[in-house]
Amino acid sequence: MPFADVNGQNLHYVDHGGEGPVIILSHGFAMGHEMWDEQIAPLAAAGWRVITHDERGWGQTTYSGAFTYWDLADDVLGLMDHLGIEQAVLGGMSQGGFLSMRAALDAPERVRALVLVDTEGGAYGDEERQQFEALFDAMMEHGFVGPVGDMLASVLFAPGFAGANIWRAKWNARPGTAWLDAKECLFERDDINDRLGEISCPSITFHGEVDAAIPLERGQAMVEMLGGDTTLVVVPGAGHSANLEKPAVVNPALVEFLNALG
Repeated sequence: MPFADVNGQNLHYVDHGGEGPVIILSHGFAMGHEMWDEQIAPLAAAGWRVITHDERGWGQTTYSGAFTYWDLADDVLGLMDHLGIEQAVLGGMSQGGFLSMRAALDAPERVRALVLVDTEGGAYGDEERQQFEALFDAMMEHGFVGPVGDMLASVLFAPGFAGANIWRAKWNARPGTAWLDAKECLFERDDINDRLGEISCPSITFHGEVDAAIPLERGQAMVEMLGGDTTLVVVPGAGHSANLEKPAVVNPALVEFLNALG
């Protein structure tokens, strides 16, 4: 599998091929590039060259030291440089959206449009942060077996999502220490709500109706703050991972949005 030397790390990516316009998809916290598997074939069939990757702290990417979502945004722009891509649509779920919006702020001329899934511009409040800190303290002590795994799954997925056990197996395969830098990045992220109006490219936002990690009203507020033409798709019955949980809803609307870019 291909790797790129980007910003002092060995970034793992998958170029799914094609000669059409490029869309680069960034995954959420506790996920990896494969969380976009259900979107690849429909996008390729619509003529898009799809690129997925593993962000620092996840999958096969190796890195050194602490990082922020601004660093991860720079990684995507560095991957574009590595591949000779001048401009792309950037898509991201949750933390993938955090970094994609930051890339649009850092290099607006390189971001053709944004695809945002269950994400926001804000940061954790004190109470919310304490709740998630307690969850990760429990993970460090017990791993993701039993109630701890149940809790994280309930944050990331709607009840009854059949694919949850696949991801729980991935979580259990990782030592707790491997989560720490990514956890600090998540918890210490800055609030960019006051800058979302600077993002003038077109965007589409998919948000799960029952998202427990970032409630729907916060996704709706983000859409109102973005500066470009925006579309909001509320995904019925979906939790925090709408593209994973309800691809039959997400994919047609995603392809329609991309086709309308011209």
